[in-house]
Amino acid sequence: MSMTSIEMDHLDQVAAAALDGYLVRKDLVRRYSRQYPVPTYVVEFLLGRYCASTDPEEIEEGLAIVEKQLQGRTVRTGDEELFKSRARDDGPVKLIDIVRAKLDTKNDCYAAELPSLALKGVQIADSMVKENERMLTDGFYAEVTLEYDALIAQEKNGRPFRIAAIRPIQMSKPDVLSVFAKGREGFTTEEWRHFLIRSVGLEPTALDERAQRVVLLRMIPFVERNYNLVELGPRGTGKSHIYQQISPYSHLISGGKATVAKMFVNNASGQRGLVCQYDVVCFDEVSGISFDSKDGVNIMKGYMESGEFSRGKESIRAEGGMVMIGNFDVDVAQQQRIGHLLSPLPPEMRDDTAFQDRIHAFAPGWDFPKLNPGEHLTDHFGLVSDFLSECWSRLRQSSRVSALQGRVFWGGALSGRDINAVQKTTSGLLKLLFPDPEMPVPDEDLEWIVRLALESRRRVKEQQKRCLKSEFRNTHFSYTMGVDGVEQFVATPELHSDEAIDGDPLPPGQVWAVGPGGGEAGAGLYRIEVAVGPGSGAKILNHPQPPAFRESVKVGEQNLYTRAKQLVGDRDPRSHEFSIQLRPFDADKSGAGLGLPLLIALVGSLLERSTRGGMIVVGSLNLGGSIEMLPNPVAISELAVDKQATTLLMPVAARRALNDLPDDIWTKINIEFYSDPTDGVFKGLME
Repeated sequence: MSMTSIEMDHLDQVAAAALDGYLVRKDLVRRYSRQYPVPTYVVEFLLGRYCASTDPEEIEEGLAIVEKQLQGRTVRTGDEELFKSRARDDGPVKLIDIVRAKLDTKNDCYAAELPSLALKGVQIADSMVKENERMLTDGFYAEVTLEYDALIAQEKNGRPFRIAAIRPIQMSKPDVLSVFAKGREGFTTEEWRHFLIRSVGLEPTALDERAQRVVLLRMIPFVERNYNLVELGPRGTGKSHIYQQISPYSHLISGGKATVAKMFVNNASGQRGLVCQYDVVCFDEVSGISFDSKDGVNIMKGYMESGEFSRGKESIRAEGGMVMIGNFDVDVAQQQRIGHLLSPLPPEMRDDTAFQDRIHAFAPGWDFPKLNPGEHLTDHFGLVSDFLSECWSRLRQSSRVSALQGRVFWGGALSGRDINAVQKTTSGLLKLLFPDPEMPVPDEDLEWIVRLALESRRRVKEQQKRCLKSEFRNTHFSYTMGVDGVEQFVATPELHSDEAIDGDPLPPGQVWAVGPGGGEAGAGLYRIEVAVGPGSGAKILNHPQPPAFRESVKVGEQNLYTRAKQLVGDRDPRSHEFSIQLRPFDADKSGAGLGLPLLIALVGSLLERSTRGGMIVVGSLNLGGSIEMLPNPVAISELAVDKQATTLLMPVAARRALNDLPDDIWTKINIEFYSDPTDGVFKGLME
């Protein structure tokens, strides 16, 4: 069995049928890119030219050519002089190298540099420089034909080496997007997502759902103009790989100084900087980046906001996105306790909430595993990088925000900038997953895309809240699908746990409650969860059913029927079935005395209204609807503070007993009272 045959899995077969001629085996790419001093996309460019096939024989033949070209055209350290003498003795040589150029004002011409040959002052025609302006900033990879002219060599200060021809290493087909969009039709959404992940060299079957989403977020800056992304997380998770190896349209800056001239514009020469020439500019190890001038960060802030910066009187527009990557080695929970999640940024950005507000998404790098080559790098087929990066670059020309119209409505907590950020993320994900704008996007796909966009923007907001409490109070991001949809709240998992009472409103039918307890057990916290469906009556899902909880459910249900008109208007509670689950968190697991919280959960689920966030409800009812006395209101209040609730909703009769409540408890929680069950229900639900 030759090294080129591989067990093709289902996804390989789907890909071979849909995109034959644009595929490359990603393990071959790795094998060659380690051996030769060039980035992956250069190797893939050649593999794509000679081995874009799934036929083992064709791959075998192609590999021989690629190997020969890489051997003959890449210059290893120590071989520079061999190349130069070949150019002198044997005629023009071809090599693959970075080409840079600068204007030589003494001689009024351009001079090129080929770093791998350590050659400066190479002749290059003005027209070549004009066609490939990127060589004036940081250079780019190209196939170069180099000539040597012996006559010039004899002149004083002569420049005998000349670039005779240049071919940038990237695809130049006019119809790439239609091929791409047509190919997508052969895949399900999940298959396509896995295929994109393989195309950047990773193996989706080794990554869980959360890690795959991090990879998708990393891709957005390639398809969405002026997209600003931050990803912080542990070392060794391959954060910068995609920005360095996959696309000639992205540029990586590692540590050190970011000069305004290099980034934006050189005021002396008018030469445009990186953001004008690349789709993505990525700051690797962002904590080490510093600007060369005070206004560097301000220019950057202005640019991240508007996509413009000025040089003297003229205003320059550019479309390059900013990606900031950094490491923190503490665990996330710890980082949340001691500071905020943006602390690895440089000091001038770290605590500047206006700067943070311009970040469209914060990818949770801690959700991505430490890369283990044998496990996380793929051996299967993916798209040839230069085809993929060309398609991505062209997708930047359009926006998909219109796909949200009439389908998704944003909640009131989102500011204008939040909406803009979330829409850009959604637009980017839609382009990645549904490259053809005509392709219908199913509700369930749109929904997880919207949730991911909200979560990655909310993570930015939560950090701003850490820096400036008062200005960014409301981070309860929500959305509604469709005109009759239910408002759904989206939390960031690292802040939100199912055991913690946080400020986010709970979904309809869920209520935090404290039972007064009894016998040995003191007061205890519960979460009640009610789901509503067709049918009738109340069904308790807990096995075994605690008898005292059965009693609470009966009381809640009876009160719902007798007060239906006041509570749920013209909806008929008897024509619905309520499935009820009780989750106890303390020693008391009896479920006794939860009549009022249950009533709130039943009404909320029927009216599709969320329960107020941060709130615990207390109240025991009887069948007739009167509220029973609480035996221990002080203990209940202390428990509510322990559980970090912000509001406690209690029957008004408990007020007298609370005279004994210590002063410091009053300052830590807001206690609200209700007079009767209906009053209690409406104080417990969101407006």
